[in-house]
Amino acid sequence: MKLATRINSFLPVSNNDLHEVFKKFKSLGLNYVDLNYPEHVKGISSKKMKTLLEDNDLKLNGVALRFKEDYISGEIGNPNQAIAAKGLQLCKDAADYCRAVGGHVVTVWLAHDGFDYNFQIDYTKVWNQLVKAFQTMADYAPDLQFSIEYKPLQPRAYAFIDSMGVTGMMLSEINRKNIGVTLDYCHMLMKHENPAMAADVFGGRKQLFGVHLNDGYGMNDDGLMIGTASPFKTLEFLYYLKKHSYSGMIYFDTFPVIEGATDECEQNIEMIKHLSSLIDHVGLDEIQKVIDQNDAIAAHKLLMKFLRNPA
Repeated sequence: MKLATRINSFLPVSNNDLHEVFKKFKSLGLNYVDLNYPEHVKGISSKKMKTLLEDNDLKLNGVALRFKEDYISGEIGNPNQAIAAKGLQLCKDAADYCRAVGGHVVTVWLAHDGFDYNFQIDYTKVWNQLVKAFQTMADYAPDLQFSIEYKPLQPRAYAFIDSMGVTGMMLSEINRKNIGVTLDYCHMLMKHENPAMAADVFGGRKQLFGVHLNDGYGMNDDGLMIGTASPFKTLEFLYYLKKHSYSGMIYFDTFPVIEGATDECEQNIEMIKHLSSLIDHVGLDEIQKVIDQNDAIAAHKLLMKFLRNPA
């Protein structure tokens, strides 16, 4: 199982000493790192970053784009073509850095490509602009995976790529094998999606390139510890990851505000291992038999079986 967590939660107050952060990661049992680009790599060459990781027996999974400053009106879908081109170049630069350090996934969350008001954007124009930009990324670095992380809102009132449906349409039109999706559990709850459905659909199509696991109440990007608000939904989500032999990263995208980052990470690891063992104990085939019945009572009995099983 490939596990990683948020670097931001572990950064020291006085300085961003990545060596100490990576050392802590390894002591917790994590084995991979995802870096926000460019904020986590400023002033650190790819060669130095690779050495820092190797010194702590860690590997880079990939980088996640973070668009700041000029991108408040949109990133690669910005109506200002100069800014859109700058955003696309940032994605290319992220790909180059990712490859050089040994990673293979570039996660693209378009925080500002969206709208707040009616009559604010030309939907078809933005759609076509995004499709072309993703095609350009894919063709620029065919050896890497580019993964679209969707979110229904925040910071925009409406995100442009907001759901599994829109993302699926986008993937179809982009039509590149190295473009896929990163599923963020809280984002799906915010959209009132059932996370397991997206895991099944994208996992079955081999388009699932990343998982951000957390929990929440559906109204906000809460980033709670895994399995604390919707444990049964989390169980079903993990079942489909196993069913489709997902071999990518499970990234703990939780937000320790009051809690200690180390303690929270330890709880996330313990919970995901426990839930995984519950699924293994019952067995994928037995769970599938219950699903095939399309029977709510049978499904409820399965949940009771999970509750009674100490794994």
